[in-house]
Amino acid sequence: MCHMSACAFLSYVSIVFMKLVPLQPIKSRPQFLKIATLSVVFCGSVVGGNISLRYLPVSFNQAVGATTPFFTALFAYFMTFKREAWVTYAALVPVVAGVVIASGGEPGFHWFGFIMCLSATAARAFKSVLQGILLSSEGYNSFIFISSSSALPHFFVHFSAYREKLNSMNLLLYMSPIAVLVLVPAVLIMEPNVLEVILSLGKQHRYMWLLLFINSTMAYSANLSNFLVTKHTSALTLQVLGNAKGAVAVVISILLFRNPVTVVGIGGYTMTVLGVVAYGEAKRRFR
Repeated sequence: MCHMSACAFLSYVSIVFMKLVPLQPIKSRPQFLKIATLSVVFCGSVVGGNISLRYLPVSFNQAVGATTPFFTALFAYFMTFKREAWVTYAALVPVVAGVVIASGGEPGFHWFGFIMCLSATAARAFKSVLQGILLSSEGYNSFIFISSSSALPHFFVHFSAYREKLNSMNLLLYMSPIAVLVLVPAVLIMEPNVLEVILSLGKQHRYMWLLLFINSTMAYSANLSNFLVTKHTSALTLQVLGNAKGAVAVVISILLFRNPVTVVGIGGYTMTVLGVVAYGEAKRRFR
């Protein structure tokens, strides 16, 4: 919540007062719906990922997160009707197979943690594709199919681009306040004593408020960079770069937390990473 509050404030200052980019109004109700969906999905991915860390080691969490390109390709196919060469999709097989192998070899495997981590990974991929739509100037229609119940099996939400292009900073400006509104109730429910903890830490540590401010400012920079990468490359490039970060996080987590790992688990994660590399290479060659 602190991160998204900082994003909302700094985006407003950058656009309204510093005038780094022109302010772009929201042009239609469908556009607002897409931005709101992006905010909710973003919150779900972050909260779900944090919950999974209570039950899973960071190393295994990153291994599951490495399957994000698989979900990204899946959502891109159904939302934007964007199809790749069969070789590109074939490269996704080791991505999924590696996580299955790593799951079987993970000593600290926990089903609820695994489901939360997988849900957060899928939400992150959905966010990347939707983010690409909002940052793109291409005009196309896409549909998201949602099965609500057996009685109402067909429920569609229709997203249309209509060349409603937003620049990165404006998207962050509109997305952040909605995310804050979603996260405030979550904070009050999941962290009922959060204010007492913050005030106590502020009294105990002289630089706590400064560190929290710096941390939140870095979150703004990270989110803005995230949008810029998506705009100038693609959602897949963002996820491949994320997996490079994930590989470093795995090594550091094992060294820092000394959580037990097996040869099978390492082999599964290695297969997933190599699959992601192959997928990125196939996508580049057969574009």
